[in-house]
Amino acid sequence: MKNLLKGLKRRMKSLVLSKAERRHALVGPAELWKMKRDFQIEFLKNSDLKPHHYLLDIGCGTLRGGIPLIDYLQAGHYFGIESREEVLDEGRRELLEADLEDKSPTLILSPDISQLNVDQKFDFMWAFSVLIHMSDDILNDALNFVNRHLSNEGVFYANVHAGGEKEGNWQGFPVVTRTLDFYSGACARNGLTVSDLGPLKNLGHVSNEQAQDNQRMLSISKR
Repeated sequence: MKNLLKGLKRRMKSLVLSKAERRHALVGPAELWKMKRDFQIEFLKNSDLKPHHYLLDIGCGTLRGGIPLIDYLQAGHYFGIESREEVLDEGRRELLEADLEDKSPTLILSPDISQLNVDQKFDFMWAFSVLIHMSDDILNDALNFVNRHLSNEGVFYANVHAGGEKEGNWQGFPVVTRTLDFYSGACARNGLTVSDLGPLKNLGHVSNEQAQDNQRMLSISKR
């Protein structure tokens, strides 16, 4: 009987892990999930994010980075937008499992960012591994959205492929490489200015995958 109970516990644990791994795989390699979660909040805290700030997470996914940010920020100060309903549903499950509903994050399903308006100005805006999956038209819409919703002293951080990476597709989204000059011009057309903070590997992102660690982190603000 004791061995039977042990076997059931092992199978239940395996099932839970499999569900978690499937959720993690919706936003990238499951084996890198924790590293990428930790990187996001550490980078933003090192960039002077404080609990009283308002933050918007563009492409919040399953709340891989969102959960520690929701926990860190004051109640109601985290906003996340996501274009895929099934992925955002997994994020809501993650929120329940983390017992953070009382932090009252605002989670928005938005398949078309050009049609979205949020009644809030943000001190920080964040897009981790998101701009690399946007077509030029959608990127322009996203930067227009940033211009309209970023506070005058706010900053938008986003990582990008800036040269040498292989293009392709991931879960139905394109994987695109653009030059830093391209991003500079796109930002300028939307009233924004951009600075290159360097490769992710210099900022604490260590995946041991060159294409990921060599992505550049951009700092974007109002002109």
